[in-house]
Amino acid sequence: MRAVLAILLLALAGCGTSRLPPPAPEAPAPITRPHFAGPVSCVPYARAASGIRLAGDAWQWWDAAEGRYARGSTPRPGSVLVIARTARLAQGHLSVVRQVVNSREVLVDHANWGSGAARGRVALDQRVVDVSPRNDWTMVRVWHPPTDQLGVTPFAARGFIHRDIQVASR
Repeated sequence: MRAVLAILLLALAGCGTSRLPPPAPEAPAPITRPHFAGPVSCVPYARAASGIRLAGDAWQWWDAAEGRYARGSTPRPGSVLVIARTARLAQGHLSVVRQVVNSREVLVDHANWGSGAARGRVALDQRVVDVSPRNDWTMVRVWHPPTDQLGVTPFAARGFIHRDIQVASR
């Protein structure tokens, strides 16, 4: 009996390890259309709608995503379009791709785009058009609801942060 118990204890000891496996990456939350009770800026809206868990101002998301989320120049539903900061857009801007219409047009949901009555509000299914010479989404025009047309001013874009979580190689 003691021999069986000793063998059993040795077998169980072989299963133990001092190193725990790395935690599995968290899957992003589903693409949603969150509701906010009051005014909201583009960052918390993009985070809630896409499930991409980044922090900082909109212009900081592109660099913050490096090594954590896939990034690229091709839009996908649920990806976050990062518009660079400029003198006019001091914090940059984020939009969540709702639908890819074609290689040069997407529909996005975003918050706090524009001025006046649009300030702090969520806008759904808004057109964004790639106007870059190489069709690489580095320059975009964004729908301007007050004038019911694409905005005249093009904005520099960094690209799309995708919901794919990057796993560090071992």
